[in-house]
Amino acid sequence: MRRKSFVIIILLAMVTLTAHSQPAAVKNVAKSVFALSTFRADGSLLATSHGVFVGSDGEAVSDLKPFLGAASAVVTDQKGRKMAVTHLTGIDAIYDAALFRVDAKTTPAPLATKQPAGTKAWVVGYSTKNTSVVETAVKTTEDFMEQYAYYIFGFSAPDDMLACPVVNQDGQVMGLLQVSTTSFDAHAADTRYATTLRLNALSYNDPNVQQIGIPIDLPADLQQAQLALMMAQQTGDSLKYNVAVDDFVRQFPTQTDGYVARARQQVSHSLLTQAEATMQDALKNCGNKAEAHYEFARLIYDYATLVPNVTEEKWTLAAAADETRQAIATDAQPAYSHLLGQVLFAQGNYSEALNTFQTLNEKSSFANGELLYEQARCKSMMQAPPQEVIDLLNQAISATDTLHIESAAPYFLARAAAYEQVDSFRLAAFDYTRYEILMRGRVSAQFYFVRSQAEMKGHLYQHALSDMVRAIALEPDEPAYYAELAQQQLRVNKPELALQTAQKCTEVDPAYPEGWLLLGLAQIRNGQKEQGLDAFRKAKELGSEQADALIAKYQ
Repeated sequence: MRRKSFVIIILLAMVTLTAHSQPAAVKNVAKSVFALSTFRADGSLLATSHGVFVGSDGEAVSDLKPFLGAASAVVTDQKGRKMAVTHLTGIDAIYDAALFRVDAKTTPAPLATKQPAGTKAWVVGYSTKNTSVVETAVKTTEDFMEQYAYYIFGFSAPDDMLACPVVNQDGQVMGLLQVSTTSFDAHAADTRYATTLRLNALSYNDPNVQQIGIPIDLPADLQQAQLALMMAQQTGDSLKYNVAVDDFVRQFPTQTDGYVARARQQVSHSLLTQAEATMQDALKNCGNKAEAHYEFARLIYDYATLVPNVTEEKWTLAAAADETRQAIATDAQPAYSHLLGQVLFAQGNYSEALNTFQTLNEKSSFANGELLYEQARCKSMMQAPPQEVIDLLNQAISATDTLHIESAAPYFLARAAAYEQVDSFRLAAFDYTRYEILMRGRVSAQFYFVRSQAEMKGHLYQHALSDMVRAIALEPDEPAYYAELAQQQLRVNKPELALQTAQKCTEVDPAYPEGWLLLGLAQIRNGQKEQGLDAFRKAKELGSEQADALIAKYQ
């Protein structure tokens, strides 16, 4: 207690002394000092601190800790002006530093070069009335990163001055006051270092950045900015992503990426008129008009293929085809023709789509397995002989780089269906299995149902039964899967199991007539004729057209 009183007396003496002896340049720094307040997502106060402006366009430095867990932040300058923190520019958890921006013109403080031990220094506090200034001196200086100084001061930091600037006699900021956790001495890291901090596209994965709800600055480099836009989207944080989109459009007004990202956000909220206006801005401002038409066409195509019965004239497949043709007329890129082929296919114009894909595959550097797969789809829709479809799919699979064989998954799935058309059920089952492997088991109950039917036709009975059990495990409330399993169990002469499965089917959906039909068959196979006939009658009541024939057969 005596030591604390002694420290307070010393500090008061310092303030009194420096009130008369501090250089004018020191007091002038007060114009650049601010109070920082950070807030949680619910608007409640999280933390308070201080900092100093280091640029005339809102650039500021403070400590990092108050930002961790913050959804927003506000600074208040010496005049009482409150300014929201709009962007986080850089952070360093080791030196507890944060560089950020507010949207305002600000008065920056000059920065000091490395100061030697023994240098007089002053801590300039924050106040909207009478500024507190505490004199101290550099006790020791340590170098870090070769060109920056880490200062140790021979006094304890006052609580109301944390993160306030420490300046030399010329009013140049040396660092922001920090509390030592291991000694009586206060310390500060060179503020020049904090001004060099820059977040980049990969910073979205930084655990500290993920704790902060404030958007980060977009990189100045175009490629880095494009990557940052993608990373911002992957965070799932709509605020950070929307700010990144707006920043991209502002920084790169002649590039399509920002407009497309903004328009996609608008489409996702059914704001089609706004999305169209955004893409019209892209067509007006972007240097590559063909690319802008192409991106607009892709946006329309994606919407028209996902939303059934589109009524908005400018968001139909016909509109997508028109935009694509304008892109091709401006610059005949293979990617643009590829999109046109996809639009034509979606419109049901399979013959023209096939010609488009064939031409691309034969006469451009765009040739790949996907084009062959799309040709196979066209042929299939045109009712071409199944072997023609299989031949194209064989080529598509062969054309796929083994390092990217996962991309061939839909080719195997399509070939499996084509094999079934020519009664090659075992080959179909093998292709379904290849698809499952390439999908790493991420398949649906319907997939197992379809493969099970191919396996039954290929006499792979145990495989078929196992697949129906998997389908039921994935969708235990679907009665059709129990009915299929019961039917298969009857086919392979497992009537006891079929009876259990059929009973379960009628429990899952008592109004499903197929369940009662199969229950009746299973009961009759198990010697329960009367119960079986009752089950058939129940199926008839539920509308089964097969019930009468089965009643007549077994009565």
